[in-house]
Amino acid sequence: MKKLIFMMVVLSFASFTWAESDREASKDRLDHAGSVLQEIMAAPDNGIPEEVLEHAKCIAVVPHMIKGGFVFGAENGRGVATCRTANGWSAPAFFAITGGSWGLQIGIEGVDLVMIIQNEKGMQHLLASKFQLGADASAAAGPVGRHASASTDWKLDTEILTYSRAKGAFAGLTLSGASIRRDDDSMQAIYGRHVTTRAALLGKVAAPATAETFLSAVRSAKGQAVRAATE
Repeated sequence: MKKLIFMMVVLSFASFTWAESDREASKDRLDHAGSVLQEIMAAPDNGIPEEVLEHAKCIAVVPHMIKGGFVFGAENGRGVATCRTANGWSAPAFFAITGGSWGLQIGIEGVDLVMIIQNEKGMQHLLASKFQLGADASAAAGPVGRHASASTDWKLDTEILTYSRAKGAFAGLTLSGASIRRDDDSMQAIYGRHVTTRAALLGKVAAPATAETFLSAVRSAKGQAVRAATE
């Protein structure tokens, strides 16, 4: 009986410790995602154009995604997303991204990934909690600079624009084949109950205080782009 009680105490403590660890990791991800957006928008000549941000339905950030491999390449990371609602930007939803590529490549590199979901169709893929770039949702490297090209291709033909930042360089990224799915552990760690991706991104859930840094960076991104364009 004593052994049983002891094991129950140990398991309870372990569960609490794991929950706290997940919560801290998820909070750090929110903070780092906010920092990525702030740093990118601080250099608008090589940032996300004002027109792209103006038309964004949702913004997703994966801070420090790992890319690497020898001949076979792979991507792996965890990120956060928010969507526009009638009352501003939604509570964040957490997701994981995995994928593969083929090519002559050697080494491992940490990459900050930003995805701009441009239209309702792209938003519906994000709400579905699981989809593949290139197969389910059309994706393309996004335009870079203060203003996007006069061409409307980036507006009409692509659901998701992708960007990467590695070693200080920021550019559009081709990321076809990557799979995006819901990050159950982080959603549970932050919300403490079952909250669906759809409920969070449609504004049906209040944003937690831990998300303020990230959401503040999203809110100010367009303002920074507009100010930079008028200077």
